[in-house]
Amino acid sequence: MKLVFFDIECACVHKTFAKICAFGYVVCDEDFNILEKEDILINPKGKFELTDRRGDKGLKLPYEYEEFKKHPPFRRVYGRIKELLEDKDALVFGHAVLNDVKYLKLETQRFKLPSFNFAFADSQLIYMTYKNDFTHQAGLEHIAQDLGVEFTPHRAVDDAYATMRIIEAICKAKNCGASRLLEELKFTPGKIEKYNIRSPQSARQKAYKNEKKSAKEARSRARITFHNTVFSKRPKKGAPLSGVQVIFARCIEDDLDLSLPLVNKLYEAGGRYAQKVDDCNICVHTEESEARTQKATTLGKRIMSLEEFKEYLDETSR
Repeated sequence: MKLVFFDIECACVHKTFAKICAFGYVVCDEDFNILEKEDILINPKGKFELTDRRGDKGLKLPYEYEEFKKHPPFRRVYGRIKELLEDKDALVFGHAVLNDVKYLKLETQRFKLPSFNFAFADSQLIYMTYKNDFTHQAGLEHIAQDLGVEFTPHRAVDDAYATMRIIEAICKAKNCGASRLLEELKFTPGKIEKYNIRSPQSARQKAYKNEKKSAKEARSRARITFHNTVFSKRPKKGAPLSGVQVIFARCIEDDLDLSLPLVNKLYEAGGRYAQKVDDCNICVHTEESEARTQKATTLGKRIMSLEEFKEYLDETSR
């Protein structure tokens, strides 16, 4: 079994096309001995529109751009790349590889070439699964630094090499080969076939997404219950907090065991719950900074901690 690691750089990327200018790859055996390593430069047949993730003109490839014009266009190297990725005796890996697979799809469509047909694993998702941390997508440079891998960013062959070293490091930590690693992490490779792409996934990632979805649905139900309760209430006339409007940080709203008793006491004291930060006199927050608190501070509203607000309600009810 061979292992193939690849990375792609593009001259420009849009929704309907991606002009590939470099295809870097590393082929190794199951012990991570390198058999082949190359940067295939490609004439993108178009201008370079390089941006960073913020959309600024800041990303710079470590190549002389005039060099690309000396190389063949994608249709001329397509067969070689296809043979490499569709090798039945190979496991294919990339980092955040779904993007690169989409670029291959768009280029084959642009040049009216047959679709690629291969399965692929994602070192980014493998690392996140290995760490059991899906809270953010780890970049290649971050993972490489974490695992002690050195490389030159955005040189396709070096990104492919770094991807190989990442998988190698995780395999060593798990004391297993690449095939066994995918099994142990319950990792399902992605697939491209007939221009259709299926995303790779892992059992832990799927469980995390399900938990996140359930938590989101629970928050949604809690907010409906909270606001329905607020809309149904009328402040007690002539009570001490008449004319006072209060708003809570969202995390307080979502905790119904905490928020509903406070709302009951607020209305019993003559106050109201504000629907917008602009309308409130008091904003109740927790230690976690959040948008409502920041806006209330900017507007000069009175800011209270949860404990301060509880004491405030107790004092008004005496």
